[in-house]
Amino acid sequence: MPQPLEGRIAVITGASRGIGADTARALAAAGARLALVARGDSALRVLAGELGVGHLVVVADCTKGADVARLAAETTAWAGGAPDILVNNAGIYPRAKLVDQDPDEFAATLEVNLAAPFRVLRAFLPAMRARHSGHIVSIGTVADRNIWPMNGAYSASKYGLRALHEVLHAESRGSGVRATLIAPGAVDTGIWDAHEAELGKSLAPRAAMLHPDDVARAVLFAVSQPPHMTVNELRLSPQ
Repeated sequence: MPQPLEGRIAVITGASRGIGADTARALAAAGARLALVARGDSALRVLAGELGVGHLVVVADCTKGADVARLAAETTAWAGGAPDILVNNAGIYPRAKLVDQDPDEFAATLEVNLAAPFRVLRAFLPAMRARHSGHIVSIGTVADRNIWPMNGAYSASKYGLRALHEVLHAESRGSGVRATLIAPGAVDTGIWDAHEAELGKSLAPRAAMLHPDDVARAVLFAVSQPPHMTVNELRLSPQ
């Protein structure tokens, strides 16, 4: 029996751990060949070895134009064209009150969480549109519609990512290119390690969070739908 993503190519940023790694496992299990992207080499290669033969490892910092251009060139040469699926997942989560927020950290958060996803989708979008097929998945957050203290940089970046997704969705109607936003609540990943002291106090305890594979299943659901249908947005929350 054919697998739902058999013969399809997917690029996943931030693939070395957490949501990105579990998404890689889910898509590979469904038959996709993957280009695994992150800034570090060793964890990517371990994951690629776990997934088996046929996958590509690309070490790249997606905040850098030259790295994104190399990512696009390497992936296109390996795949023989643009990928079928792009999962923009990489992100960071600083916490600070606005009065204490370091301006450079604020700018860096916008660069990683908003500008970098734009760079990557822009690198592949023209070829997807020319081919009349492709699916761009953005990993957002419930903090793109809800505000909590100390989330100035993070929410600003994720509100922007939601807007970027909505513009992409509006501009892609009828083109064959689909756009999906996956917006989970808190997910138990290493992103919380820097805030361990606040877990269970001002932040949810890990036991109350979603799991990375919950988000991975949502991604798989969205990209497995027939071409005539778009899953525009999925918002995930714990029970």
